[in-house]
Amino acid sequence: MTINEYYDREVEKLFYRLSKSKFRSRFHLSKKDIDYIHSKGIDIIRQHAYDFIQKRLAPANLENDGKQTPMRGHPVFIAQHATATCCRGCLYKWHHISKNHDLTSKQIDYIVFVIMKWILKEVK
Repeated sequence: MTINEYYDREVEKLFYRLSKSKFRSRFHLSKKDIDYIHSKGIDIIRQHAYDFIQKRLAPANLENDGKQTPMRGHPVFIAQHATATCCRGCLYKWHHISKNHDLTSKQIDYIVFVIMKWILKEVK
């Protein structure tokens, strides 16, 4: 089994659990968000996701943890709230990624995988 096949299986389980949350399940991309994705292309959106995660989520100690991800303004931000990848507290609660260390490159790849999988489902 490849890492992407493993992620696919685990992410589907995650999406099922998230669908049971009233808060998480209310997030959806708007037409404006979808148009933005189409205009930029999915590879640019993925680059944005990596950039946001590395700057706003990867450091171990964030001064504004829990408030670093806006609720609107970019499709990745919406996806982060929908997938509980918006702050270190949610990463711990939903993904079992502990707070007190810098995220590893593997963890960052996983988070971006989750975000992009959700975005691709929304765009279809």
